[in-house]
Amino acid sequence: MRPQITFPTNLKRALNYHEKKVQKGTAELLHAHSFFKLPKELNFHDKLERFEELMKLNDSEIKLIHISLNFHPSEKERLDKPFFTHLADEYMNKIGFGDQPYLVYQHEDAGHPHVHVLSTLIKDDGKRISTHFIAKNVSEPVRKEMEKTYGFIPADKKEQKREDEKQLVITPQKIQAGKSATMRSITNVLDHVIDRYKYTSLHELNAVLKLYNVKADRGAEDGRIYKHRGLTYVVIDKEGKALTKPIKASAFHSKPTLDKIEEKFKDNEQKRIPDKKHLKAAIEWAMQSGPRSLSKLAKLLQKERIDLVIRRNEQGRIYGMTYIDHEKRTVFNGNDLDKKYAAKRMLERLGMEPQQPTKQQQKEQGKEQQQPQHEQNQAAPTAQKNNAQDKSQETGQDKQQQTGKETDKTRAPEKETAFEEVSKGASKIIEQVVEPDSGESWAINKDLLTEEQRKKKKGFNKQWEM
Repeated sequence: MRPQITFPTNLKRALNYHEKKVQKGTAELLHAHSFFKLPKELNFHDKLERFEELMKLNDSEIKLIHISLNFHPSEKERLDKPFFTHLADEYMNKIGFGDQPYLVYQHEDAGHPHVHVLSTLIKDDGKRISTHFIAKNVSEPVRKEMEKTYGFIPADKKEQKREDEKQLVITPQKIQAGKSATMRSITNVLDHVIDRYKYTSLHELNAVLKLYNVKADRGAEDGRIYKHRGLTYVVIDKEGKALTKPIKASAFHSKPTLDKIEEKFKDNEQKRIPDKKHLKAAIEWAMQSGPRSLSKLAKLLQKERIDLVIRRNEQGRIYGMTYIDHEKRTVFNGNDLDKKYAAKRMLERLGMEPQQPTKQQQKEQGKEQQQPQHEQNQAAPTAQKNNAQDKSQETGQDKQQQTGKETDKTRAPEKETAFEEVSKGASKIIEQVVEPDSGESWAINKDLLTEEQRKKKKGFNKQWEM
């Protein structure tokens, strides 16, 4: 339980804030204490006048108090409307506002359960309720008492920090577009990651953010945002595709702009050096178990609180690995850690053929290549008999002839063309967090191939060697 207290200066603005959310369907007035009407019977002016009749009795500048009672997401099921109302009444009574009029609104636009309470500091006799150290000396003891009474997750800094670690590191809370408030959810992730983890590049930062379905994006290099050194944050799916509109870095309270992030790149270069030893030892310990796939390696590393993120191009070629050590809160590319932990070397140590595309990608690429190949095979003899061919057939011939000239005679031409584009390099970066139980069809284990499969692959295996 975490109360937050503020003191608005404008009654209409404070009331409108909640009423507009009620109209949008993202909030509900649960309770109207000392308003002499049921919540559903009150209109905007009823609420306004009830507060104003007391506020006019005192000339103090600060006459309002606004309190939000926030609870951990795991407690959502037990916090129904009657219980929320009861908790608000108990809290307000114990901090000295039991005789004051107040409104209790439940908001549904954030990822955690919470209610807002709006009240006035002016009593019926015109005196003002003292708010001197109200948060520390009054609210804090009440919070602790209620946490103990109802078994709520405590909001003490040390205890809350441990709880955050459990929720965000050990079992990351991924943002689900449409099911949680985007701004609040991204803020929670950024607050946890930006200042705690040691990363030295944007893609290292994104490796961590991806665990929570968030991405820091500079946009296209020829775009306005990139040219003006802008940075946005967006919710993504597991494939890295944006699910929400990008939000400018400057819109977040912590201001995680590109300038701020780049300052951290420099600071973290030195700060993370002592963490290398721990990460290397953890990887070697995992390798001692003899994993023969990336998913098995990932499972072993997760026992040491390390996440493995691979980077592939759109053809499925693995060209990089990133290790996220949650124990030390540090991020390393394999190459930066040591050459033996780079993608190519690690795949070799796992007994896997590096740089293979997924089976699904192989199938799709095969289909794309088979159709033009079929047309080309029929177009060639026809072209010899009749020069008046249409443009598509001529294009097919030109491509076939050019491929024939460039193909190494020692290779099997048909199998090579099926993977021609794969060998040309990356055109799109894809990052993937390796799940411990995922299949490894895109990185084939040599030792598991049958003799027949080896023969089939013999014609194009050479092109994967580096």
